[in-house]
Amino acid sequence: MACFSVAPTSSLLLQKKYVGFYVPKKHASTIIVSAITPQKFTREPSTTGAVKSGMTMTEKIVARASEKSQLSPGDNVWANVDVLMTHDVCGPGAFGIFKREFGENAKVWDREKVIVIPDHYIFTTDELANRNVNTLREFCTEQDIKYFYDIKDVADFKANPDYKGVCHVALAQEGHCRPGEMLLGTDSHTCTAGAFGQFATGIGITDAGFVLGTGKLLLKVPPSLRFVLDGEMPDYVLAKDLILQIIGEISVAGARYKSMEFVGSTVESLTMEDRMTLCNMVIEAGGKNGIVPADATTFKYLQDKTSVPYEPVYSDGQARFLSEYSFDISKLEPLVAKPHSPDNRALARECKDVKIDRVYIGSCTGGKTEDFMAAAKVFLASGKKVKVPTFLVPATQKVWMDIYSLPLPESGGKTCSQIFEEAGCDTPASPTCGACMGGPRDTYARINEPLVCVSTTNRNFPGRMGHKEGQVYLASPYTAAASALTGFVTDPRQFLQ
Repeated sequence: MACFSVAPTSSLLLQKKYVGFYVPKKHASTIIVSAITPQKFTREPSTTGAVKSGMTMTEKIVARASEKSQLSPGDNVWANVDVLMTHDVCGPGAFGIFKREFGENAKVWDREKVIVIPDHYIFTTDELANRNVNTLREFCTEQDIKYFYDIKDVADFKANPDYKGVCHVALAQEGHCRPGEMLLGTDSHTCTAGAFGQFATGIGITDAGFVLGTGKLLLKVPPSLRFVLDGEMPDYVLAKDLILQIIGEISVAGARYKSMEFVGSTVESLTMEDRMTLCNMVIEAGGKNGIVPADATTFKYLQDKTSVPYEPVYSDGQARFLSEYSFDISKLEPLVAKPHSPDNRALARECKDVKIDRVYIGSCTGGKTEDFMAAAKVFLASGKKVKVPTFLVPATQKVWMDIYSLPLPESGGKTCSQIFEEAGCDTPASPTCGACMGGPRDTYARINEPLVCVSTTNRNFPGRMGHKEGQVYLASPYTAAASALTGFVTDPRQFLQ
């Protein structure tokens, strides 16, 4: 076992330790400040059988799903899938492949384990987008899919009690995310569900078509990276800042086909929505999946959401991690990812001269209830009106209702919607993925001109939110709200301290 030290480029990264005999290639952002003994974790042994050597959480879940007692990174196994999710963008293709390969009259392997959630291109007049939703409806009716969250009246989403909104947030709210299980979805941000201590990853429509017919998929066991986040999180940073820090440290290829396990006192202090944000952008680092050990916070969240029994797993004390990164989060400052890559990390205060044209708060990353609460907190503290158009797109129908009903703490009873109205923001829109992935030209808040936008979304590649010359700065809801108030990229400490 060896450690290799080089000069640091970030004061937050306390340690990077290579574990084992394989040493990955160094990046400019890969640093080790000191060689210290990794933190020890006391966990129960694996429930998958006799333990020959320690396994990580991800290895245990894949072992359980493949009915193996022992697995190692690189092993290829047939895994039984607990939940398969698809949506309006990829569902029609997956259904077509399923019928082509298994027959026009074939039935899915389990009608209660297939979750279909229209969410991407919903509130549009685009005929092809509308046809996709119709295709979902036809298939789910034909297959008698139990969990199809349909929308028929796009003129008023509230007239559709079954409609939820963004799939990754809806999966959690509807109790489909459970510790120890395997959840696959035809969307790269399916890794969000790893916040619940489960193996969750995105797959393509060919793989999804096969899962629909068999309930199985051939998977290669990924090696694991461990990220130890310790220290009290400053009250001006959010989980979005944590993951931007990590991606900036290891790059968009730093976790390619690897599991990213998050532990430490900071992680333990996070809410479930914070943990979802953390795991959501694992794919932006190239990760196969992200995962957080289930604990009392997890169990409390699930209490009124599922009656399905589940069995958490935890990494063994002697589990092997390819690399371990330790961060002192108490030193973290508000961050942004500058155009045009999620790893183009910079301090928000370093970008104070960047003039912006709009702000977007929404998506599976930054459109949850707590995200809007955070933005409202900044607006309330400032007592000012926004200087640029500020678009609010709740992730789900429940989030939309929370915006209008939940009082912001220490606001004198004001709801987020009231605070947003006083600040001059746009009225909260219908719950959807919205402009995060661009979409049809009439998508609400889509960037149709070469504008500069501060956004709580997850990607900022050219054309991601619409116009190929648009510039997107990824940021936390705190930083997004602060920037809306000044018209420039702004450190939220200007209003929160």
